[in-house]
Amino acid sequence: MPVVAPLVVHVFPTFAVGGAQVRFAAIANHFGSAFRHIVVSLDGNLACRERLDPGLDVTFPQVPAEKDAMLANAWRYRGILREWRPDMLVTCNWGAIEFALANLLPVTRHLHVVDGFGPEERNTQIPRRVRIRRLALSRSLNVFPSRNLVRIARDIWKLPERFIRYVPNGIDLARFATDGSRRGGGEPVIGTVAALREEKNLGRLIRAFARLPAGRLVIVGDGPERTALEALARTTGVADRVEFAGHRTDTPDFYARFDVFALSSDTEQMPLSVIEAMAAGLPVVATDVGDVRLMVAEANAPFVTPLEDGAFAAALAGLVADPALRGRIGAANLDRARREFDQAAMFATYGALWRGETIAP
Repeated sequence: MPVVAPLVVHVFPTFAVGGAQVRFAAIANHFGSAFRHIVVSLDGNLACRERLDPGLDVTFPQVPAEKDAMLANAWRYRGILREWRPDMLVTCNWGAIEFALANLLPVTRHLHVVDGFGPEERNTQIPRRVRIRRLALSRSLNVFPSRNLVRIARDIWKLPERFIRYVPNGIDLARFATDGSRRGGGEPVIGTVAALREEKNLGRLIRAFARLPAGRLVIVGDGPERTALEALARTTGVADRVEFAGHRTDTPDFYARFDVFALSSDTEQMPLSVIEAMAAGLPVVATDVGDVRLMVAEANAPFVTPLEDGAFAAALAGLVADPALRGRIGAANLDRARREFDQAAMFATYGALWRGETIAP
């Protein structure tokens, strides 16, 4: 009798292209036919579907969420889980918490993955959400890609230590490797790769860039803030020096042309874009959010700044003016990425988790 691959249900608030969704696609592609998948996108956005291997056994049922109906949604989702009978339920972030509540009296094994918070929890945790997380997640395994998130889960949510796992993100380092030959010619290029959403605060990046006397800024990504950001580039007088490249799948080509990578977010945890920039041998100017300061090489730490336009602009100016320094920091970041952020370890851990195996804290 043939062995049937485990069925894993993955619930995302959205399956738009983002860090959590891209990570899932990489892991699913790696394991191929070893798993079957159901992907639920609660807002109906399936843009990250393009990242999945067409040969995967994956379905995308429509499971809409009713607004302000947490208990009703959870009860309905419980019925859906009973119908699907998965081997594992994987929920992602606060937006999928109703599916976690649906499994409070277990229908199946449950894994909850937290990558960060929306702008409403940028500076502080919402008490009501803390209480619900404590209720929904205290008997499930919880995975966090950053030390900061582990601290929040332990100290604020009060989740039991035995149900907390730190699993850092990893990427295909070879995909972003470059010989550096496309850098250092003419005006320096500052680049970023980000969804154009409020919490990414790309306005900070544009305002900081406007203080520089020369250079070009390339923004790769799309989202609801694009129109406002294009208007800001015009009002700050740099529209002719800013390129909005839109959503792209060939991001390694852009990293190869950047001289400096910039991350201007108000909230992050362990951003994949910073790892990608490090793998491409780039220096990083970033706001001091999440684990960013711990991620970059020691030589890069002075360019991790407070969430303030002037400090961010000064860090950009310092790197733009010093090509030799950019080269040294970029090489140090590349070395650190090779030591810390290869995807092989991440694949092995998530494969074990999806199979329901026990992994050490």
